[in-house]
Amino acid sequence: MAIVKVIELVGSSPNSFEEAVKNAVETAAKTVRNIKGVDIVGFTGKVKNGNIIEFRANVKLAFEVETVE
Repeated sequence: MAIVKVIELVGSSPNSFEEAVKNAVETAAKTVRNIKGVDIVGFTGKVKNGNIIEFRANVKLAFEVETVE
C-alpha cells in the first residue's frame, strides 16, 4: 500500500499564473521525488502602481513516500 504525503508551496512568476504553478512544481522536483499530482489551491499577486508585478500560485503537491523493506 502506497503512502502519499502532501506539502503546500507558493510558486511565483513575473509572467503568468500558469508559469507560477510550473515553477513551483519544477523547483520542488529538484529535491522531492515521486511527485504524483498538483492541486491548485488559489492564486494571488503582487501589485505595484496599478500593475501586477508578480503572479503567485498556492499549490499542494502530492508525492509517494518511499518505503524501506
